[in-house]
Amino acid sequence: MCRWLAYAGTPILLDTILYKPAHSLIDQSMHSRLGVETTNGDGFGVGWYAPDIDVPAVFRDTGPAWSNRNLREIADHIRSPLFFAHIRATTGTAVQQTNCHPFRHGRWMWMHNGAITDFHRSKRELAVAVDPDLFPDIEGSTDSELMFFLALTFGLEQDPPGAVARMAGLVEQTGRRHGVEFPLQMTVAVTDGQRLWAFRYSSQTDSRSLFFSTRVETLRALHPDVEFLREVSDETRVIVSEPPGDLPGAWNEVPESSYGIVQPGGDELLPFTPQFG
Repeated sequence: MCRWLAYAGTPILLDTILYKPAHSLIDQSMHSRLGVETTNGDGFGVGWYAPDIDVPAVFRDTGPAWSNRNLREIADHIRSPLFFAHIRATTGTAVQQTNCHPFRHGRWMWMHNGAITDFHRSKRELAVAVDPDLFPDIEGSTDSELMFFLALTFGLEQDPPGAVARMAGLVEQTGRRHGVEFPLQMTVAVTDGQRLWAFRYSSQTDSRSLFFSTRVETLRALHPDVEFLREVSDETRVIVSEPPGDLPGAWNEVPESSYGIVQPGGDELLPFTPQFG
């Protein structure tokens, strides 16, 4: 399917998290260890926030991340406190820019790994559930973007966990009406530029991999020689589909059917359950 990375904390160059780690997201685009596919070459995207600008910038392309010269160029020049990065392996929809993650609406960004099973069966019914005022803003044909706009419809801007729970509940109910036993597989990241939410859930309780970084102060004590840890704040956090390196003690698996909130003043890890209407 896909691999993704979300970073929040001390402003850093995109290169620091996208290219420099030994098993970086760029390396994972060719040699994923935990994904369904080893190669994720059906497009990529990065999104970031600039100072005093609420709407994030998004750069997406249809080719593989490992050979994109423009991505390599901008990674050495873009500095931000919050990055999304995604490499795509399509589950059936077209390879085109509008189907590459992250997706954006206003100040919000969204990216997804997984699938709505047998999407063609439930696509029309799910699309009709999107708020008519939001529907014209859907640009592509993926289940991932439709999930985003369903979450927006259900109040993402006011209550992200509740909106994602209602979206997941609708997907499950709709899929089962169409004879799909396990309709939903997802790891999702969503942000408004201030807080970051990450969800791990599947109908089969066998979700795709997702990890969060250990607190920085703990890692500094374990690895005082690592320069990156000396440069970032205690509140810096990274969430990844697949660990970008093998630093002992650095990565923790997100529990099945749960979600985390990365926010100023203290992160949270909470259970996640779809909400049925």
